Amino acid sequence: MTVIFSSHTLPTANIKANSIRVYINVAVRSLQLFTSPKIYTNGYDSLSCIHLLYCDKSHYQNFTPPFDIPESWQWVKIDEIASSNIGLTYSPQDIVDDGVPVYRSNNIRDNKICLDDIVYVSCPILEKQYLNNGDLLICARNGSRRLVGKNVIIENLERPTSFGAFMAVCRSCYNPWIKLLLDSAYFNSYLDESNSTAINQITQKMLLDFILPLPPKEEQSRIISAFHSIVGVIDGIDQSKKNLSESIANLKSKILDLAMQGKLVPQDPADEPAAEMLRRVNPKAKIITDNPHYPQLPDNWVLTRIKDVFEINPKNKASDNIQAGFVPMASIHDGYSNKFHYDVKQWGEIKSGFTHFADGDIAVAKISPCLENRKSMILRDLPNGIGAGTTELLIFRSTILIPEFSLLFFKSDNFIKCCTGTFNGVVGQQRVGKSIVEDIHIPIPPLNTQRAIIERVQGWFNCLDNIIVSLLK
Repeated sequence: MTVIFSSHTLPTANIKANSIRVYINVAVRSLQLFTSPKIYTNGYDSLSCIHLLYCDKSHYQNFTPPFDIPESWQWVKIDEIASSNIGLTYSPQDIVDDGVPVYRSNNIRDNKICLDDIVYVSCPILEKQYLNNGDLLICARNGSRRLVGKNVIIENLERPTSFGAFMAVCRSCYNPWIKLLLDSAYFNSYLDESNSTAINQITQKMLLDFILPLPPKEEQSRIISAFHSIVGVIDGIDQSKKNLSESIANLKSKILDLAMQGKLVPQDPADEPAAEMLRRVNPKAKIITDNPHYPQLPDNWVLTRIKDVFEINPKNKASDNIQAGFVPMASIHDGYSNKFHYDVKQWGEIKSGFTHFADGDIAVAKISPCLENRKSMILRDLPNGIGAGTTELLIFRSTILIPEFSLLFFKSDNFIKCCTGTFNGVVGQQRVGKSIVEDIHIPIPPLNTQRAIIERVQGWFNCLDNIIVSLLK
């Protein structure tokens, strides 16, 4: 027999938090570490492993154990070691401001009870529909298959509390062990095999018929203790990764801020001043001399309005029968990347009712939270060089700014803050208008400085991205 995990092979720093289910499953199979010839007699309703050795096992004749267990362990149905019932059915008229609290699926979060969005009722409640400390509360039915089976052991009840009809309770002195099994890939597979309907649920029969390996009580405690030690290590690693990821995102933001203020790369006095370049391309461009976010730009930079250096939302002219790229919002990556993908469509299918763009244009989400999440990119390699996409995009085309430099500006905190402070629309549909964006100030460096900034930022970002990648290996 191969032992996958032992006390001498604790997970290393590259374990991801979503490996927890795997470790639960491994713990169930970890016989070498936890095997003991002793049998202990603490049981539910005086049942014990000794009693289970001699009880009728005829109903197991068609059961094939999925893995071997030690001699001191037993395969048992939950029905043999626990009782269960579903929760309270109540009507909207039963909901009151201060009655009996009712725990529902959304009150179980991260293996804890969360009292946000708690419901209180005033109606008849059976004794078995009240929770007790030590009960195992299980989500038995949910619109999402992923949430069916999530559970928590009830602790520190301060008042009589019930639970909803889409929940089930399991009562047993073995609840900590049963919880470990319900969180395992073994139980997850059992649910997939047992659910013959489209309804995501654990019926009472499914729960009570679940066959699990039952060690002696003391071994259960040892396994559970070892498992929680592992989870603690994983949680610590996961939190460290999260903290580092947040620090890296903040560092990228600071790098862009320095870049847009002319503080990231040395300035070359020999470069053509940006003001002269701007006047040559757009003689009517307005030169801005007072902006608190850009108080001391280098002498050869210039500050102007977005509409003075960009054509906003240009239109394409093309034959209806040629191919073009179609980009919905979901196809645009967020963060500091410059990634997207497109579907190939006939231009005649997408030319009306969508936002036009072409190779070299910058696309920026104008709706919240996509804008704040930095859904923006440079359009490249489109079929026949053209495309269309979601109407929640603003498109920018410039002859004075290198696209890569423009994208850095549109991903900067200053640009995003200028937009979010002017959002209009109802909650969930808030967006920034074109008339607001076109008057936002943008710093313009000489062309050679733009290239130097792009190279320096890309170098820093690549280094930081490599750190993230190394954490996920």
